[in-house]
Order: sequence, then C-alpha cells, then structure tokens
Amino acid sequence: MQTVTATPRANAPRVFAETPTTLTRALLACGVVAGPLYLVVGVTQALTRRGFDITRHDLSLLSNGALGWIQISNLVVSGLLVLVAAVGMRRVLRAGRGRWWGPALVGVYGLGLIGAGIFTADPALGFPPGTPADAHTISGHGLLHFICGGVGFLALIVACLVLARRFAAVGRRGWAAYSVVTGWSSSRPSSASPRDRATAGPSLASGSGSSSPGRGSRR
Repeated sequence: MQTVTATPRANAPRVFAETPTTLTRALLACGVVAGPLYLVVGVTQALTRRGFDITRHDLSLLSNGALGWIQISNLVVSGLLVLVAAVGMRRVLRAGRGRWWGPALVGVYGLGLIGAGIFTADPALGFPPGTPADAHTISGHGLLHFICGGVGFLALIVACLVLARRFAAVGRRGWAAYSVVTGWSSSRPSSASPRDRATAGPSLASGSGSSSPGRGSRR
C-alpha cells in the first residue's frame, strides 16, 4: 500500500513568514498593551484632576500643571510600546505585501506619540486652573505637539490600509475588512479637536484602534 504525504504548496498564502517566537510574541504584546494603558491612565486623570472637564477639555491638556508629567509619561511610554510592537511586526512579516511599510508606519505612529509627549500642548479653555477661558495662543512646542500627533495619527491610518491589503491577498477577509473600517473611521471628522484626535491613536492601536495592525499581524 502506497502512502501519499501531502506537502504544502510553495506559493500557499501566509499572513506571516515565520512562526512567532516567544520573544516576538512578547514584542507584539506591547502593542496590545499600549492602547488600554493610554486610555486607563488618561481617563483616570480626566476624572480626578481638579478643573478638568472631560466634556470640554482634550486629554492633551493633562500634560500641563503640576501633575502634567503623568500624561507626558503616558504618551511617551505608549509610544515606546508601539515602537517595540513595530519591531515584533517586522520579525514576522518577512515576506509579502506590507512587510516593510506596515511595521514602518506603525513605528512612525509610535514616534508621533513620543513627540506629542515631549512637546506638550498649550494650556487652554481654563485648564490647568488659572488659565484664561479664552486662551488660544499656540507656542512653538504646542505647534510641534500638533505636528507630531497629526503625522503619527496619519501613519496609523495608512498602516491599517496597508495591512488590509496584505490580509486581503492571503484570504483573511475579516481582518482586511476590520483594518479598512478602522482606518476609515479614524479618519472621519468628529467633535474632538485636532489635538485630541492626534493623540487618541493609542486606542486604535490596541484593538479599538495602536493595534489593529499589531493584533492582526499575529493571526
């Protein structure tokens, strides 16, 4: 009786080129942690810091005042976690579409978060306490905050579309659709100001948004 051994086709589509190692999985997990971490720390501050009104003030304003270091650290640490996740993505995306641009764009997003933390937003709308309610002056570091956040947020949107194309090419239609919807919805205008939209990205990167790409690349 002849035994026939099935072998995979050489051109069989694969989401990632190599099976993730323990180290790679740990790197990718950083991208999953980034979003929840940013939201928990940000919302906790928003609900506890004197004078902050979550219905009026952007989370970026939390970088000001005596406790501003907490939000600055939140942005920088979240950005570092996203950068680490981008390295993990590159370790598994060794071939195929998006193998360079996907991780690179996620890395740019991480750098944008770090930049938005280093260059703080200007006080506005009466926060921190003592700031005039009609304050709207934009300083040099405030402008750089806008630029860093905006560039990073745009990179995240494009990363979603790049990885959607990759998923579609290997037949992962569910993940492709999820990535497209995430990129599209995060580019839509909202009631949030440009400043808050620019720094809202960590939630996108974790699964509600710093990692539709990060999580998807692991599957």
